[in-house]
Amino acid sequence: MKFRLSELATVTWTTLLALAATWLLSWPATAAADDTLTQQARALQRAQQAVVGVQVVAVDEARSARTLGRNRQGSGVLISADGKVLTIGYLVLEAEQVELLRDDGRPVPARVVGYDVATGFGLVQALAPLGLEPVPLGRADQLAPEAPLMVASGGDDGAVSVAELVARRPFSGYWEYHIDGALFTAPPRRDHSGAGLFNAAGELVGIGSLVVADAAGASGGSQPGPRRSGNMFVPVDLLAPILADLRQQGFGAPSRRAWLGLNCAEVEGRIRVVRVNDDSPADVAGLEVGDRILRIDGTEVQTLAALWQALWAGGAPEREISLLIERADQQQTLKVYSVDRMKTLKRSQGI
Repeated sequence: MKFRLSELATVTWTTLLALAATWLLSWPATAAADDTLTQQARALQRAQQAVVGVQVVAVDEARSARTLGRNRQGSGVLISADGKVLTIGYLVLEAEQVELLRDDGRPVPARVVGYDVATGFGLVQALAPLGLEPVPLGRADQLAPEAPLMVASGGDDGAVSVAELVARRPFSGYWEYHIDGALFTAPPRRDHSGAGLFNAAGELVGIGSLVVADAAGASGGSQPGPRRSGNMFVPVDLLAPILADLRQQGFGAPSRRAWLGLNCAEVEGRIRVVRVNDDSPADVAGLEVGDRILRIDGTEVQTLAALWQALWAGGAPEREISLLIERADQQQTLKVYSVDRMKTLKRSQGI
């Protein structure tokens, strides 16, 4: 069940009652249950109203514009009374202009406070009152397996729907990214970028990141099952340790880490290079698409998680790194001089 925000003037209350009822299907029909249902519906309504659209124009020379484009749109969630909006970082990466859109279509100017490479969160400051109530943060680690959740996106095409938590596990991205406790939901939403994921109390528990082909992770287990497409959400549990730094300096301390400029994939138990960013450390060192990475600084790596964690744990962000690769059935060692990822990005200063 999915409803666009443009329709919510007439169906919001009925819709949110239906969403709240999903949590109460096993409860006996009592006055207390009816009261709880109404309270949950009101909490979900407040949560939905805290979701705004995010429209971004990146600077001309932004490195990220090559893959994300200059014009981007998604969602964000108001998390503080002073106008801080939490979103997914790639939306606001190297942003030049930012606007927030309420569900009535009114635009509000904003600017980027920070982008955290390690978690993937972005934080935006509204520069005029949004006239909305901020949403409280919940605990993603307390969600029950198969728990029903509400997904809400903002902007002109914003919508609300029910999703099921199908897995919570580590996630490694091909773009030098890894987090623990990622939330995987189904069915998939295409308007996932920065969308809010809410529990029964209307608390924010995750921020939408991407669509995945195998949300349950069934194909990678000891007893592979059917693949189920869905979304990956970054859990809000990762926000608290970095929020103060994100506000003050624009990123958390763990974001100061080595970057090679590689996109990699796991293929038949090996790590294969699928993209090399132009003018990146990997490009300068001579890595090529199709190379297989066998070892990093002497440590054997067979998964993306192992590769990225070895890269970040190996020392200072800017250092010489030894990569043992295989190319055309021949092994060779390349020396790559990593850079601090934060130094490669154009970002706003924290406020």
